[in-house]
Amino acid sequence: MFDFDLPEPGLYRTTQPMPGNETQIPAGVLVFIGQPKTGGVKFIVRPADNRRNRWFWRDPTTPLKATHAAWARSLKALPSEGFYVLPETINMEGGGRWLKNAIVELGYNEEGKGILFIGQWQEDGEANQLSFSDRGMLIDDRLLTKLLWAPILPVTGNPQ
Repeated sequence: MFDFDLPEPGLYRTTQPMPGNETQIPAGVLVFIGQPKTGGVKFIVRPADNRRNRWFWRDPTTPLKATHAAWARSLKALPSEGFYVLPETINMEGGGRWLKNAIVELGYNEEGKGILFIGQWQEDGEANQLSFSDRGMLIDDRLLTKLLWAPILPVTGNPQ
């Protein structure tokens, strides 16, 4: 089977219900399109749970077929979850602001809307690290497309 008409693996927001799977994959939700590491049929899956501002995925998955190609073109591609640099200052209602070039973490709600979490450094703390709250700020798609990737390396265990 050729899947050249199906989207690349990644995060998407649905704009229409998936034909034949309208209940499981309605319009206006976050989905992940994946493909097994061994190749094979691409699949679509809804988020299962969120830990540390990131979604985790698990069964059930729905195989994508060539007949889904027209529907798949209606999906809105989304940037990967992870760390970015703010391209502009954000002024908050009621005061406060996040400055241009601040390090932020991008996550999503179940509707596929972007949420930013600002990086914070504990000035009077012992650890030399940034931390990110579990409460963020919803952003519009205009800002979502302007975020600049911040290549922060993931580590396991205690950083050296």
